[in-house]
Amino acid sequence: MTTQVIVLNGGSSSGKSGIVRCLQDVLPGPWLAFGVDSFVEALPAKLRDSDGGITFAADGGVSVGAEFRALDAAWTEGIAAMARAGAGIIVDDVFLGGPASRQRWEKALSGLAVLWVGVRCDGEVAAGREVARGDRVRGMAASQARVVHEGLSYDVEVDTTHTESLECARTIATHVTRAAAQPG
Repeated sequence: MTTQVIVLNGGSSSGKSGIVRCLQDVLPGPWLAFGVDSFVEALPAKLRDSDGGITFAADGGVSVGAEFRALDAAWTEGIAAMARAGAGIIVDDVFLGGPASRQRWEKALSGLAVLWVGVRCDGEVAAGREVARGDRVRGMAASQARVVHEGLSYDVEVDTTHTESLECARTIATHVTRAAAQPG
């Protein structure tokens, strides 16, 4: 079955966004990209640093409330609807809830051909990227590097510690094209 959705899971500053841009370049046909960062940026200002929305602790911890969860569920279902309508979709997410985070995507994407991708990066390397970016709470990258992968398995894993985004994208694209070539 032809892959309809690619879901990348990795910690902050692990290199997911760079891989997504490269995937859009190397995959056949057009693919739309949606990332958790864009979702957070789309939230109303009143939901940032609020109990019902999303808060970022000084140590890099992230907490979300009921209003965030409700909007996140709508966002997830909307992305699934685009895939069902025929758009190739790449999702860049951070599974802070481990298996529960994946399960919400599995529910929304039920019936679609999904490629699950783990994006790993050494915590110290990700922390260095975090500092260089300057747009993240320090400590987020190191705290998320391993925890987002706990209890999860993937169709393919890449590690950006010493591998460039383009090479990682090519590895993922190989799995997408291999799935397309197999009889459904």
